[in-house]
Amino acid sequence: MPLDAAAVDDLVASTWTDEIVPALTEYIRIPNVSPEYEPDWAALGHMDRAAELVASWMAARDIPGLTVEVVRLDGRTPLVYAEVPATGPTPGDAGNHTGAGDGADTVLLYGHLDKQPPMDGWRDGLGPWEPVLDGDRLYGRGGGDDGYAAFASLTAIEAVRAAGGSHARCVLLIEASEESGSPDLPAYVEHLAERIGTPSLVVCLDSWAPDESRLWLTTSLRGLIQARLRVDVLTEGVHSGQAGGVVPSSFRIVRHLLDRVEDPATGTIRLGELQGPIPYERRHQAIEAVAAGVDVAGEMPWAGRAPDADPVEQLLDSTWCPSLSITGVGGAPEPHVAGNVQRAHTEVALSIRLHPETDPDRAREVLEEALTTDLPPEAIVTLDVQASEAGWAAPETADWLATALDDASTSVFGAPPGAVGVGGTIPFMAMLGHRFPAAQFVITGVLVPGSNAHGPNEFLHVPTGRRVTAAVARLLDAHAAR
Repeated sequence: MPLDAAAVDDLVASTWTDEIVPALTEYIRIPNVSPEYEPDWAALGHMDRAAELVASWMAARDIPGLTVEVVRLDGRTPLVYAEVPATGPTPGDAGNHTGAGDGADTVLLYGHLDKQPPMDGWRDGLGPWEPVLDGDRLYGRGGGDDGYAAFASLTAIEAVRAAGGSHARCVLLIEASEESGSPDLPAYVEHLAERIGTPSLVVCLDSWAPDESRLWLTTSLRGLIQARLRVDVLTEGVHSGQAGGVVPSSFRIVRHLLDRVEDPATGTIRLGELQGPIPYERRHQAIEAVAAGVDVAGEMPWAGRAPDADPVEQLLDSTWCPSLSITGVGGAPEPHVAGNVQRAHTEVALSIRLHPETDPDRAREVLEEALTTDLPPEAIVTLDVQASEAGWAAPETADWLATALDDASTSVFGAPPGAVGVGGTIPFMAMLGHRFPAAQFVITGVLVPGSNAHGPNEFLHVPTGRRVTAAVARLLDAHAAR
């Protein structure tokens, strides 16, 4: 029976208005900061509250055979796990399945519910834990990154059924450590391996949308090394007039060490092992994305003037080339309370984005060698690597999926889909790509320009959320019919 597209769109629209936005409003109020940034997450209980809110909403859906549970492994953040049986026989199946053990064709849908820290700089009337619906924008931490994913995924499944379509067996994994690099997820995937089965399609709703005019597919993700570099030169601060010229500045030594990693004038990474080629297809897609209006530099809230550079190269620089960001500085007082003191130490938090195909273990070795060898004798240098995560590059798109993506984007957005790399990291994708090499991947999201995930004034663009949900429903139906 063909899918009734109008019925899909009607159910998705009403569910977003009447149920998803209210649920996200409550979700935003929960300060469930990811464990990397809140060591006391377990005692505070916020992560459990968020997981229970999501699980309760999911369990209340009117979907025959739906099962939902919050899975908890000792010492790890919770994970919301749900299964929905297939609507009927799908290719390779003998009938309607409720589990993976009998070889049921499976779609895996992924999202996360943990959040970044609140950050300063929210505009008056806005805040990380105070949801505000202003027109099409739902402001607050975590709505678009990635609280909506659980609600949208199950709504898409519900819409397929309500519109007379079909879908394969569906498994939903909603984790709670993604913003910390997903340290808990591998244990859950292993724990649930028999129940998950072998997905032929993976849908991830945790990515970027360069504009609101089409369904955007993520074709690559950069890897990531998170580390803290600390330089100690004294056991306590001393008068700068006494120490200056004798005791080296810990900041200067940090700066010197980082110059081994990147060119201070251009930001180009100097470590050759962190570089890599850009495939022709991805360069061609970048050209098409820029022609469609993607402007990476134009989205940035520049304090000065944006650099005058080729927008295609800027897009590739932000998605395929390695980069270094200093995301935090310790050991220094605020300037307005700083005395004339030679400080004892400087510590910096490093976020190093890797080429999608760089081996993160080798990158870590090269970084450690650059920052911890040939050191000045006056200093004690320590490097603490918190995470080293692999990037991901999409496999070749199957013909059925290419057709389905084109149909879904054209039907819902009124334009063909776009394809672009993303500069961020979703560790789950590299892990799944390795575990399920035959699977097809659809990575998309609602992070439209200005939505500012991780920063102040983060918002979810509700119309894009609705359209992505409706597009996923069409993809599920096409997958079942392939």
